[in-house]
Amino acid sequence: MKILQGVSASSGIGIGKVFVIPDTEKRIIPERTIGEDEVDDGWRRFCNAVKTVQLRITESIGELLKDDLQRIIFETYQLMLDDPVFVQQLRTVYEREMLNIEFILNREVLGYADRLRTSGNEYLAERATDIEDVFGRVLDELLDYHPFNIDQVPDGAVIAARAMNPSDTVILSKRKIAGLALTEGGVSSHVAILAKNYGIPAVFALENIEEKVTNGSILIVDGTTGEVTIDPDEQTIKNCNEAITAEKEHQRALKIFRNKAAVTKDGTVFKIFANIGTPEEAEIALKEGADGIGLFRTEFLFMNESHVDQSKLSEDAQFESYRKVLEIMNGKPVTIRTLDAGGDKLIDIDEIPRVDEKNPIMGLRAIRLSLKYPHLFKTQLRALFRASAYGDLRIMLPLITDVAQVEAAKSMIKKVKAELTAEGVKYNEKTPVGIMVETAAAAIIADVLAKRCDFFSLGTNDLTQYTIGVDRENQQVTPLYNEFHLAVLRLIKNTISAADKAGIGVSVCGEMASRSNSVLTLAGMGIRKLSMSAKQITGVKELLSRFSVSELQAIAEKSLNTL
Repeated sequence: MKILQGVSASSGIGIGKVFVIPDTEKRIIPERTIGEDEVDDGWRRFCNAVKTVQLRITESIGELLKDDLQRIIFETYQLMLDDPVFVQQLRTVYEREMLNIEFILNREVLGYADRLRTSGNEYLAERATDIEDVFGRVLDELLDYHPFNIDQVPDGAVIAARAMNPSDTVILSKRKIAGLALTEGGVSSHVAILAKNYGIPAVFALENIEEKVTNGSILIVDGTTGEVTIDPDEQTIKNCNEAITAEKEHQRALKIFRNKAAVTKDGTVFKIFANIGTPEEAEIALKEGADGIGLFRTEFLFMNESHVDQSKLSEDAQFESYRKVLEIMNGKPVTIRTLDAGGDKLIDIDEIPRVDEKNPIMGLRAIRLSLKYPHLFKTQLRALFRASAYGDLRIMLPLITDVAQVEAAKSMIKKVKAELTAEGVKYNEKTPVGIMVETAAAAIIADVLAKRCDFFSLGTNDLTQYTIGVDRENQQVTPLYNEFHLAVLRLIKNTISAADKAGIGVSVCGEMASRSNSVLTLAGMGIRKLSMSAKQITGVKELLSRFSVSELQAIAEKSLNTL
């Protein structure tokens, strides 16, 4: 028996026989010059390959009519393949350089994915894998390369692999997968999100796990502790099966909390919101009993919708997306975050030149990008305020580090309101405007910022990595990433105190909002609003129902070293 420590990606315990997914062979893509007589044929082969992939994705979507989240992912893939800007750019480069289409496609896809990964935005960084996955399928068609068939995975297996492509995760809905043990993968990746959605325990950052296990051996995956046990003894297997039975009973009990409010055992009410990235995810949030949307990330909308209208990032398309979410939530609050992307040409419009930054996470991103390109910001604000007439909208500004940024944003908002009034467009004059507190700078001057904001939302993921200087996606330093670092907790406490003193609301929308130990600590520190993945909502409601406020405060005091 051997125990390995990894990083928890989806809670729960699973046991089963190992099925090792072989590592995908690296595509060998030759580079060769083509003649004029080959150009049309190469492009025709590319278009046919895209159509073939689209047809297969459509077939997959048809099999997933009752699986909202997986369907949304495949629909997003269709949008990527239909992206007119990327396709036109690809054709322009292909015809200019006169190199074979396979080489050009691979180079352009890898370049785009690299820019996503270095954007400084966790959500966009995870989408790099999606880009490589879907266009990798196109490359496989062009190269007549047919890799491992994921349907070979049997029911009840524990999957061990270096990594899983998002498109391979369809197996998670087709088979009764007992667990995932991966060498690579982010906790915000589609693989992790889907594992949580299906209740499949998952542990990532297990170095070379695919080489340490063999097909048919027994593996226990503990997604709560982040441990994986190879070839467990009989007593360990017995303990594991008992824990699985208890967890199944627990999950059945959770269903009664779906339509209940989150209330402690002494009657204190909490609001539990959902984090979403597309309008369609709002429907899932509503089904899971969300009190509203605590974070609507608009980055992915920009990547798709902005291509419709290069001159102004399609204000109407943005408006329709925001309105759709508000109407789905039917009066429940919806907090929409303005663009949180880097300045490295992730948004393909002429007004924003590509910026090569050595450290994008510290560079031109989020509110900095919006204020540098006011036309971009103004367009989004117009769409947001137009949508405000259709529900309870709140606007949130990301990566605020200085009072001047808030004042500049509010100045732009004032201009937008004046324009809409002059045009006779209906909007909610009193739409709240708040900020993300996700840097030490913002947390330290929270008392000053609170005087200029309607609410705070703590982005604990960035707050942690900025404060302790650890990149949570870097597997070399993953063990050092600690949301319970005393410096992080004190900054959170300072933010809560400043918000309370100013009489404004404060919520948490980072990963800390959904993990059991951190939920209890945050609640004890005074947080009453939490936002998380929709599938985690009932679990948090049930958790809070087991404690009184005094018990929660005692837990927080211990974490803050004040006892």
